[in-house]
Amino acid sequence: MMTTVCIRNADWVVAWDPSSRRHAYLEGGDVAFAGDAITFVGRGYRGAADQTIDGRGLMVMPGLIDVHSHPALEASYRGIREEHGVPEMYMTGLFERAGAYWPDDAGKLACAEAAYCELLLSGVTTLVDISGEYPGWIDLFAKSGLRGVVAPSYASARWLVRRSHLLEYEWNEAAGRERFDAALRLVDEVAKHPSGRLSGMVSPAQIDTCTEDLLRHSVAAARDRGIPFTVHCAQAAAEFHEMVRRHGITPIQWAGQIGLTGPGTILGHALFADEHSWLHWWSRRDVALMAETGTSVAHCPTPFARYGHTLEDFGKYRRGGVNMGIGTDTVPQNMIEEMRWATVLARIAAEDIRANEMADVFHAATVGGATGLLREDLGRLTPGAKADLVLVDLRNAWMMPARDPLRSLVFHAADRAVRDVYVDGQQVVADHRVLTLDQADALARLTEAQKRMEAAVPSRDARGRRSLDLTPRSLPTLP
Repeated sequence: MMTTVCIRNADWVVAWDPSSRRHAYLEGGDVAFAGDAITFVGRGYRGAADQTIDGRGLMVMPGLIDVHSHPALEASYRGIREEHGVPEMYMTGLFERAGAYWPDDAGKLACAEAAYCELLLSGVTTLVDISGEYPGWIDLFAKSGLRGVVAPSYASARWLVRRSHLLEYEWNEAAGRERFDAALRLVDEVAKHPSGRLSGMVSPAQIDTCTEDLLRHSVAAARDRGIPFTVHCAQAAAEFHEMVRRHGITPIQWAGQIGLTGPGTILGHALFADEHSWLHWWSRRDVALMAETGTSVAHCPTPFARYGHTLEDFGKYRRGGVNMGIGTDTVPQNMIEEMRWATVLARIAAEDIRANEMADVFHAATVGGATGLLREDLGRLTPGAKADLVLVDLRNAWMMPARDPLRSLVFHAADRAVRDVYVDGQQVVADHRVLTLDQADALARLTEAQKRMEAAVPSRDARGRRSLDLTPRSLPTLP
């Protein structure tokens, strides 16, 4: 028997306006849900309720949709990656770090559990988890209570950085094909998961580390199954120049040429489009190509800002017709912080405070993500949508005064004001505490796993360096 819950007299509700297909504020509203679906959004709910929640002092908003994350890796890099860059690689430390640092399977489980907790506590209800398959992944993902999009990653090659100015590739096409086949088996398996909250996504790792044949087969597999497809594309200047060297056109244009673009495709980052000021490229076609084909972008501002990079710019992509989503990619796994960065960096890049508005970024973090995932039932508070919602504490000191509660949340309070979270109608965060996982235990295990990972760096690094040689601490250590 379904339980009906009514949140009554909420100070603010971020309601979905179907006529304008945008979010809008509703003051003094009620939200009811039964089982896994929303049944009422409005004022004066008159139906029966098994549980009533006093909404005074609360904002009810749709759960956030994170379309790009690497939970099994990124928290293990805390204290390592924040200032790690290679100037000869256009500042990015990605290629060097990917070779030198890699957690073991136990470390991945601890890392993912810690990350899932951070994500839930920042109001994420749907998560795209791009990870290489590892033991225990699916069981942990299901246990978290998140609505999980499983995106097992694979590639035909790995990066090598033997000289800081040169990005090289070690190819093994047979292994890439084997991992692709294994990824499809996993994607098909999770579609039948008894939780009903897990689904799959086809996810070749990077456009520069996969053969054309593997990429074409990957997108065909996604289209055949009616599930989304994602690939890292135009995420680095070095990648841009490598793809131009191979094909004579930009990574985004090559993706379009071989059929990767279209509805249901999410390009990871797409930051170095052809008109980016760092590239000085002659064409101005990439943004329009993504818009015309209905391709989505997963915008993850934090890791790139640390390298001195930024999308140029969120507002330009949006006005050009590109469907924008938001992802976390790195630590902290905090979607609200990403929304703040996306808003501010767009204005810096455009040199214009009107480049984008809070409504645009919130749309990207909810409905934009749902569109990219081919889900019309997520990211909005409206009857018939999934009961994925967040209760924000308006009496939190960082939220007051809550004249405009979304601005207070994104620019000031962030996760500190996220009180309760529901996914599929089930409560997974209560009074700022994750109910499904053990955050403290995960972090303790992660601390030990990071030590093991750092000890293995000399055996993994192409030049045999120690971890402290690659990523020194911010201050010297006294003898």
